[in-house]
Amino acid sequence: MRIEVDFGLCEANAICVGINSEVFDLSDDDELTVLQPEVTPDNEADVRDAVRQCPRQAIAIVD
Repeated sequence: MRIEVDFGLCEANAICVGINSEVFDLSDDDELTVLQPEVTPDNEADVRDAVRQCPRQAIAIVD
């Protein structure tokens, strides 16, 4: 599984960064970067939480 972001929907609210800054990062230009695109057992709970909490529903987990 991997993380997919719809950058057309993303508003760079940084909620995902607050959930796990090792997976998600926000640049000074308000550009979201996925630092670890693979969903692993160690980050899966946080990634699922970021998917649920994203206000624009811009984050998804895909196979």
